[in-house]
Amino acid sequence: MSARSEVNPSDTRERLLRAAADMFLTDGYGASMDGIAARAKVAKQTLYNHFTGKEALFGEVVRNATHGILVALDSNASDLRTSLIQFANAYRAATLSLAGIAIFRTLSAESQRFPALARALYAVGPGQTLRQLSMFLDQNMRAGRLRRDDSVLAAELLLGMLTTTERIRCLLGVADPLRELDQSKGAQIVDTFLRAYTPVH
Repeated sequence: MSARSEVNPSDTRERLLRAAADMFLTDGYGASMDGIAARAKVAKQTLYNHFTGKEALFGEVVRNATHGILVALDSNASDLRTSLIQFANAYRAATLSLAGIAIFRTLSAESQRFPALARALYAVGPGQTLRQLSMFLDQNMRAGRLRRDDSVLAAELLLGMLTTTERIRCLLGVADPLRELDQSKGAQIVDTFLRAYTPVH
């Protein structure tokens, strides 16, 4: 398919991102730009018209994955427990999915070779999630819905509770990511977290 036959640049970009996510899932960072363009059924030049290179493309794939998690964190909701359970389920679904495990594995494998890339992707991925969750918890601490404490530490504790052991099992191949996504567990973890941060009156 030539670039001329592509009508909507937004649709083309989305198709490229889906193709890139699929390729990174199967081939890691070694996925070729040629292969991604072919999978998206566009000319290679079209791919470079949208993304300057593989680092930029991989970064956007991670940003997209992170955005889905952050959308679920509603800072305006009046029900704190519901907001945290929605976030917990979205976070677990993203990080424990086949794509989430593949992205984490690729980032870990390539961090020594591409330290600048790893730092940049941490900032827009896990780092942004931590910052947003910390701000959300801080707002609720100030409002009296949570016990006042270090909101960054609280966010780190909650994120660790949500995925750590399960992600390790998935990375080591001793668990199936799809079987780890028990939504009732997200609610159980949130309830445990809320008991630990119940306000002291």
